[in-house]
Amino acid sequence: MVKISILGFLLVILCLITRDLACKGETLEGNCLRADREALLDFKNGLKDSSDNRLSSWIGGNCCQWEGIGCENNTGVVISIDLHNPYYLEEAYENWSSMNLSGEIRPSLIELKYLRSLDLSGNSFEHIPIPKFFGSLKSLQYLNLSNCGFRGAIPPTLGNLSNLQFLDLSSIESQLFVKNLEWMTNLVSLRHLKLNYVNLSMVGSHWMEVFSKLSFLTELHLQHCGLSRSISSLNSINFTSLTVISISGNSFRSKFPIWLLNISSLVYIDVSSNQLYGHISPGLGKLPNLQHLDLSWNEDLTGSFSEFLEEIKNCSSEGPLPELGYLDLSWNQLVGRLPERLSQLEKLTYLDLSYNKLQGPIPASFGTFKNLNEMRLQWNELNGSLPVSFGQLSELVVLVVYWNRLTGILSEEHFSKLSKLKTLWMGGNSGLVLNVSSTWVPPFQISDLRMVSCNLGPSFPTWLRSQKEVSSLYLSNASISGSIPKWFWNISFNLQHLRLSDNQLQGILSEEHFSKLSKLKMLSIGGNSGPSFPTWLRSQKEGSCWICQMLASQVPYPSGFGIFLSICDSIGHITSLQVIDFSRNNLTGSIPYTIVTMARITAPERQQAFRELPSSFQNLSRLELLDLSYNQLSGKVPSWIGTAFINLVILNLRSNVFFGRLPSQLSNLSSLHVLDLAQNNLMGEIPVTLVELKAMVPEYNKNIYPLYDNVSNSLYEERLVVIMKGQSLEYTRTLSLVVGIDLFDNNLSGELPQEITKLFGLVVLNLSGNHISGQIPESISMLHQLLSLDLSRNKLSGNIPSSMVSLTFLSYLNLSNNNFSGKIPFIGQMSTFNELAFVGNPNLCGAPLVTKCQDEDLDKKYSAIEDKNDGGYIDQWFYLSVGLGFAMGILVPYFVLATRKSWCETYFDFVDKIVKWLLRGRATYAKDHLRR
Repeated sequence: MVKISILGFLLVILCLITRDLACKGETLEGNCLRADREALLDFKNGLKDSSDNRLSSWIGGNCCQWEGIGCENNTGVVISIDLHNPYYLEEAYENWSSMNLSGEIRPSLIELKYLRSLDLSGNSFEHIPIPKFFGSLKSLQYLNLSNCGFRGAIPPTLGNLSNLQFLDLSSIESQLFVKNLEWMTNLVSLRHLKLNYVNLSMVGSHWMEVFSKLSFLTELHLQHCGLSRSISSLNSINFTSLTVISISGNSFRSKFPIWLLNISSLVYIDVSSNQLYGHISPGLGKLPNLQHLDLSWNEDLTGSFSEFLEEIKNCSSEGPLPELGYLDLSWNQLVGRLPERLSQLEKLTYLDLSYNKLQGPIPASFGTFKNLNEMRLQWNELNGSLPVSFGQLSELVVLVVYWNRLTGILSEEHFSKLSKLKTLWMGGNSGLVLNVSSTWVPPFQISDLRMVSCNLGPSFPTWLRSQKEVSSLYLSNASISGSIPKWFWNISFNLQHLRLSDNQLQGILSEEHFSKLSKLKMLSIGGNSGPSFPTWLRSQKEGSCWICQMLASQVPYPSGFGIFLSICDSIGHITSLQVIDFSRNNLTGSIPYTIVTMARITAPERQQAFRELPSSFQNLSRLELLDLSYNQLSGKVPSWIGTAFINLVILNLRSNVFFGRLPSQLSNLSSLHVLDLAQNNLMGEIPVTLVELKAMVPEYNKNIYPLYDNVSNSLYEERLVVIMKGQSLEYTRTLSLVVGIDLFDNNLSGELPQEITKLFGLVVLNLSGNHISGQIPESISMLHQLLSLDLSRNKLSGNIPSSMVSLTFLSYLNLSNNNFSGKIPFIGQMSTFNELAFVGNPNLCGAPLVTKCQDEDLDKKYSAIEDKNDGGYIDQWFYLSVGLGFAMGILVPYFVLATRKSWCETYFDFVDKIVKWLLRGRATYAKDHLRR
């Protein structure tokens, strides 16, 4: 009976809904409401379909059958639109952009009264803002607009979506920003919030308080949002259901937020790539559900790793952090030894402790991880031998221990069960010796093998013969001698990166050998005993992708050794070339005109036979790095550099003989991070068009990967010398973080263009040794990331802008030998520089210079006089006021009582009573005292 009643009730409700829809004229066509269908067709008419088939199903009367449309079964109302690009950034589908939807988003969507889910992610609605009318979709529970190309301010009208549970506005190339977050407090149902790469730099310092008001929030993603300063302390925590917090890639300058430890529901914590400092927070073990912890790339987090691990424990009998599967503490300042008990984290699949200051041996217990897929311990100070127990890590795929102080023998037992191993990096441990039999067949098929400076010799490793999947092979300085065996070329068809430099290899590399290296992108064979570089390279067809890195060792070779280099005249036609570096060689033989200018040659015996930059270079359209520094190249800087090399990241033409004006076309280099034209004979004004160097504009552009990692892991390990802080600094691993312009020691003139202060990402700016005039613009304070500023030896004048005190990252400043005048704004960050930063400006005064400002002396004189006068006035008025107060206290009552007889009698009667009362009380006290 009860079941029948419930069924009847549901039928009544359904009838009421159907009647309501019918009363509004919303008739059904198939299972689709006509009004919904018309709204969708109008929405479609505003869209542009690049593929011409994504919306091809949007025909016919039943819109519920259209691709991407979902309807409610009973009523036929449209409840979801899913038009996300399914191929967005998918490597397997190269033409994913051809599947983009673009155009306009029409407000007809408002007519879909029951729409609960809208997903337009991965499309390309470029140059339009997020429509404000989205805030009228009151039934919306799911909204995904990620990676859509929207720009401008996020409309606060989205705060009207009180039913919204999922909101994703993330975009890798985001041009979205938020000025105020208060509207988000109205999203009372929100559970998932993703704003990655949205500019939140203007929201103030209390952003976390706003998000903490969202009591149902379970996931908070704010990666690379331009947030800075400290992370607020929360007195009360409302989002007690929070499971994921990801705020990496910002610029927080604070300690680890302790209040996170009070959210026991946390499963995922990522605060990497910030500027957190202090000890790694104890008590992380109080988070029993924690599965993912990433504190990497903070660089100033300190503490003993052993002490940290002591805190990773809870009351559970299962041991410390039983659910932890991902632990990344790399790029910090951890010290101490690796503790044995780390192996108690039984579910650990990823462990990265690289780039710290850890010491001592690697514990044998590290070989007992049952689920570990990836272990990274590189760039520490670990010593001793690699434990034999590592051979038991049957799930291990990646093992990286390079650049430590490991020693000892590596035997076959070290690799006995590593059947899944694909990446093995052990280079930089010169004490490691691989001792295996000539018939050993490893249990793995390696893909990336890097054993630079390990002892693999004396002969070429025969065990490589069984490896059919090698794509990167780094065996430089590995004590290998003799010739390269023929079988090596038969297993090299997958090779993309080959380094055999600095060994004792002999023989000739023939065209037949290299014909099997069809996928090769980088070749390093310098510093061997005599293989000649193949002259057949001149016949290579266009499309071959080469990075020819002929690296010899630092020690000059005797005459007759080294590489005989005779390279094709047509190398300019190898259009896929990405990096050119022929540095540190003992080059002999003939180098053709088309390649001679590519070499950064430092060998003292090499003749300087250089000319102008050949125009054939224009064909190298994929070039990302061009380093022609320290040669004798002459002529004008070609304007075609700005049009031919659209992917260029580093342009280094330092110390040549280029002359003429800087071509304005350089502003087309939208990927350029480093522009170094120092020590040439350039003249004219600095082009204002440099403001269009887009890669220098983002203020928080932090790429933690190697510069050319977009092609493959560490494809090319470039070393670049940057003049910063008045000294030459060589950048390698962190080169991708350098954003700089260096025009030092030229003949440039004109005023310092104000437009250059719009390159907010600049870390280094060196314009010293020119003839630049005018004043430093006040807007220079907008360069918040500036670490080094050198404007010395120019003709700059006027006052030093007071706004420079806000350049909190500035650690090197040189304004010497100019015509600056006035008082130095010696406060804030400016107070950290000594007199050397300001000498040579005759009209400049004030600290830290010994020259005092005239108005400063006058101010002191007037101040002393005023202090003296003020002191005299204070003494005189003090005594005068005391005297007057005493006189008034006596005389005023006297004159009042004398003129009013009745008041006088009343006053003295009152005094008599008080006196009598006091005398009576004293007598009573005396009697009591005598009795005691």
